[in-house]
Amino acid sequence: MNAETPMSEFILQVEHLSMKFGGLVAIGDLSFQAKRGDITALIGPNGAGKTTVFNCITGFYKPSEGMITLNRRGGETYLLERLPNHEIPARAKVARTFQNIRLFSGMTLLENLLVAQHNKLMKASGYTFLGLFGFPSYRQASAESIELARHWLEKADLVDRADDPAGDLPYGAQRRLEIARAMCTGPELLCLDEPAAGLNPKESAALNELLMDIKNTGTSILLIEHDMSVVMQISDHVVVLEYGRKISDGNPESVRTDPRVIAAYLGVDDEEVQEVLTEVGDEDVIEQLDTGPDSAHGPGSSSSFFAGPVTDTVEHGDKGERVTVSKGASKAAQVDARSASVASKPVTPPATAPAKPATKADTARKPAARKPAAKAPAAKAKAVSNRLDAPRGGKADNLTRIKGIGTVNEKKLNEHGIFHFDQIAAWKKADVEAAEAYLAFDGRISREDWVGQAELLANGRETEFSQRVDAGKVETSHPSQGAAAKPAAGKRGGRK
Repeated sequence: MNAETPMSEFILQVEHLSMKFGGLVAIGDLSFQAKRGDITALIGPNGAGKTTVFNCITGFYKPSEGMITLNRRGGETYLLERLPNHEIPARAKVARTFQNIRLFSGMTLLENLLVAQHNKLMKASGYTFLGLFGFPSYRQASAESIELARHWLEKADLVDRADDPAGDLPYGAQRRLEIARAMCTGPELLCLDEPAAGLNPKESAALNELLMDIKNTGTSILLIEHDMSVVMQISDHVVVLEYGRKISDGNPESVRTDPRVIAAYLGVDDEEVQEVLTEVGDEDVIEQLDTGPDSAHGPGSSSSFFAGPVTDTVEHGDKGERVTVSKGASKAAQVDARSASVASKPVTPPATAPAKPATKADTARKPAARKPAAKAPAAKAKAVSNRLDAPRGGKADNLTRIKGIGTVNEKKLNEHGIFHFDQIAAWKKADVEAAEAYLAFDGRISREDWVGQAELLANGRETEFSQRVDAGKVETSHPSQGAAAKPAAGKRGGRK
């Protein structure tokens, strides 16, 4: 992130996001930002992890690691990974649609949009039967809800069919209705999962017009899309994933000409990539790719999602089971490797007089070629040296007061015998390495200075982050704090 860009300009910040399902790393150390008021597109091949990212942002999954920060216009900041999933749309104002349309087909278009506003109507009714008596506050809220629904029906070019059942609409119109329904919740961030899937060119053009209208209201949009005519025409910022890793991040033009994106997203051999680039006339990119690829290497057509270049191995559980995964499955990594290889090739020296042929005496003086040393057996994963069988006094410290430790990782640390700040503060290099291996963090503990934070907390001092936790502005769901710590769950003050 540019240091000159104010934090408030980004409505969404994803930092070191990881999502693991057993030994499968679906998302690995993903970081990106979505600027307020922009349309940010998340693209990549099938199985790249795009919907998994959406599910983490909108609360359907709780990520294994990482922070997802939502900055609202009023200055409120929410850590989405710590909010209960039903509070993400209600308090953080994040709405989403799905790949499969989820409308109430038996209800009219207008009723579908009124259902999206049930929280406002229930509040106006006093959560009782006051609406039946026509109280002025309820009548006003009802009229406002109908007006808002009609507004978005007009934007979606559906107002003429407001009283028709939603199931009678053609597919493209149902897509627009679903987006209009999401807008009736008043979101600040709208997440759209493949909104153009299955649309014909005319319907795609109508969708683009609707999305631009939404952008003009100041609502930020994060979308997953395979239709490049939609992505390139309306997106301000594009993030590209491959095997759960970010391989490109920038404006549509820079992403379109990125050789890693072309190789990964098209999923074609390097010779075919060059043919595609020749057709579009992009000579600069052709020159970057023209590095003499070795077609004998790389994955076959049956390479699975599990064969990605996440790591050379994937660990399972506490027993240290290691599963080797295929190298070279990433097309983007192949392009990077070839570019690095070309850059590191030494310049060929000018030709000199031919050397004399070696004599028998010369050959006799040459030492015998050494055989490569046998690989040492993999060492068993070490445990942290100061682990405990149980927390001292029967009560563990609230480790989520350390920035970077969420409830999921606190539970893992407790299971591994780490309950107190002074334990983390006493970690040496070997302990940090052991903990990072156990949590599969790959340098994050040192990067976030858990030891330094823990030392301050163990000595009764505070950090900026721990003060927010103590003030109830960050939800920790810590079992020892009871219900009193939960009223302001997930919310914290603006960052400095």
